[in-house]
Amino acid sequence: MSWIPVTMRAAVRERAAGRCEYCLVSDEDVLIPHEPDHVVAEQHGGETSEQNLAFACFHCNRFKGPNLASMDPDTRQLAQLFLPRAQVWSEHFALNAGRIVGLTPTGRATVFLLRLNSPARMRLREALMTAGRYPAPK
Repeated sequence: MSWIPVTMRAAVRERAAGRCEYCLVSDEDVLIPHEPDHVVAEQHGGETSEQNLAFACFHCNRFKGPNLASMDPDTRQLAQLFLPRAQVWSEHFALNAGRIVGLTPTGRATVFLLRLNSPARMRLREALMTAGRYPAPK
């Protein structure tokens, strides 16, 4: 994996306003720092460039890995994962209390693969909502 310069890391964080571009949790609200994620992994020809990097929390980045697609659990069809640089979050996801709901095949596949609604992750979002910290300010 290519080294990502400090200035590029800072630009990716700033563009995302310090929140994970997949689950929307702020990097100020977790113990493990968020990190740049290659939206299209290098092994698939993705470049280490600001355009191909998303700011991701530890969990989203680890579950996503090099994947570009996953199964839509509703249709059992292969669906592309959410592309933060090319797609709008609210067109693919909605919040229902602490649950992130996939609205499209892309949204549902992303929720499924990134395990966005694991009990621990939902509890964290619910606690942050109660504290007025989630979703992070845009």
